[in-house]
Amino acid sequence: MARTKTKSPKNAQTGLPDVSVSDDGDVRHLHLGTPWIQGSMRIDAPFELELEYIQRMMAWLLFFDPDTVAERHAMQLGLGAGAITKFCHKKLRMCATAIELNPQVLAVCRAWFKLPPDGPMLRVVLADAGQEICKPEWRGTVDALAVDLYDDNAAAPVLDSAEFYADCRDLLTEEGCMTVNLFGRSASYAQSLEKMAAAFGEDALWAFKPTREGNAIVLAQRTPSRFKRGELAARCDSVRLRWGLPTAKWVRGFKPVVAV
Repeated sequence: MARTKTKSPKNAQTGLPDVSVSDDGDVRHLHLGTPWIQGSMRIDAPFELELEYIQRMMAWLLFFDPDTVAERHAMQLGLGAGAITKFCHKKLRMCATAIELNPQVLAVCRAWFKLPPDGPMLRVVLADAGQEICKPEWRGTVDALAVDLYDDNAAAPVLDSAEFYADCRDLLTEEGCMTVNLFGRSASYAQSLEKMAAAFGEDALWAFKPTREGNAIVLAQRTPSRFKRGELAARCDSVRLRWGLPTAKWVRGFKPVVAV
């Protein structure tokens, strides 16, 4: 995902951006009315994670016993190309829920990005994420929450208040983690960190350095913890061996946020 100053066409009925698909060799991209990429999938490996920043949004795996992952619940706010929901459902064997505002995004994900139909272990809810997560039935049920809520202009998160992050915290189990995609080279990055710290506490935040595209992934724990010496490297290796995620760079690149 990248920022753009180009205005995208809106659907006359919904007021939401039109969704389109493009193929670049063996990689398929999803767009919201502009050439800018909002999600990607390798056509011959539709349940793997293609984009680096999406891979990093799985850093919550470092904090869980791998043998319990399949028993847990993952939720994605903002479906994109469905990569996180598909990975959690197919590769991690988790119960997976996604909340998406734009029905076109869901239709395109089902038609072009191999998103499975709803069933006992997967559900897509068409709703405003900020409103949906306030419903009592979701509170305390989510172990891994992925937040990637950008509109077609991708200039700043659509939902980015201390109140929103407090609602996200309320979704989580005691061990639960939230990962958020932010633009690390954006002026709003530090402000977003402050809002997350207000909701979760300063000692609950971890972050990666930005990718080349400028995406900085921040992780917030419901219950803050720290790794013992050598433990992060061991857990990164375990995640790589078990699920094939490229975690070698995470050992040096994923650190607690010292001060907000």
